[in-house]
Amino acid sequence: MSISPVLLMYALIFGGILLLVEAIYLLTFGRSVRLGSRLNRRMEMLESGGKRSDVIERLRKETNQHSGGAAIPFYSLLAEKAEKGKIAFSPVMLMLMMIILGCVGFLAMTLFTGAPTLLKVGVSAAMGIGGIWVWVSGKAKKRRDMIEEQLPDAIDLLVRGLRVGHPFTHALASAAKEIPDPLGTELGLIADEAAYGRDVGEALMAFAERMDMQDIRFLAVSVTIQAQSGGNLAEILDGLSKVVRARFKLFRRVRAITAEAKWSGMFLSAFPIVAMLTISMIKPDYYDEVKETALFIPVALVVVAFLIVNVIYMRKMVNIQV
Repeated sequence: MSISPVLLMYALIFGGILLLVEAIYLLTFGRSVRLGSRLNRRMEMLESGGKRSDVIERLRKETNQHSGGAAIPFYSLLAEKAEKGKIAFSPVMLMLMMIILGCVGFLAMTLFTGAPTLLKVGVSAAMGIGGIWVWVSGKAKKRRDMIEEQLPDAIDLLVRGLRVGHPFTHALASAAKEIPDPLGTELGLIADEAAYGRDVGEALMAFAERMDMQDIRFLAVSVTIQAQSGGNLAEILDGLSKVVRARFKLFRRVRAITAEAKWSGMFLSAFPIVAMLTISMIKPDYYDEVKETALFIPVALVVVAFLIVNVIYMRKMVNIQV
């Protein structure tokens, strides 16, 4: 029993498409767009001779270019993830990349498979759209996870700066130089905007809403309340840092405890489909006796509906929020 070479070829082509997207992204914008770079992108742009105002304008453009994507009928499904991932590609460029990747997939299937033309068109379109979707989703998830991990250290740097007497914006700018991407560039951009007159609490809240992160909302609210009513901001942020660390620790503990349940849910959801495909490959004529009966299609639809309900229910059971 072996896997169909055609399916294996499709999987290899799709994997190649994902690698091609990443390669084009890095060639277009350079290595500075990589998440986790020790020298964050804002600092690299400034050290390369860019004017501060030009750097702010470019970073703000990249930040806000996907916010209006909801107006585009198809792209609206991708706009939120692209905004969270801060994809430097513009919406038009992402749509163009879907077309390019679809053409690459069609060419690869033409060279390496003998599939009919209509099938190649459909599969290549799915690969182009699906490749961009998977790539953007992966970028958004990785960026959000890294910001969550970096936030407690960033708050600690803010606390140290405030305790030695620096104003908040100065402490924020100093922390932005020490924190790598992705959080370093975001904090630096907020500090630059505050230097040009924007309310720092408003800028932090806009960042929190864009990333949909509760911890950053707490930071924005703390800064705003302290600015309006006074108080020891260093002590407030020190307490917030401890809360964020404890919450992150609890989240990891819950994830470790529920790992077995999640894998069980994935296995139980995938097992019926894998079993059906395996039976079909081992004995292709297994279902021949029932295919011609009147109840075959209705029963098959019922089974598919139950499988979908099973997947949804399993995902809800193991999706524990902290």
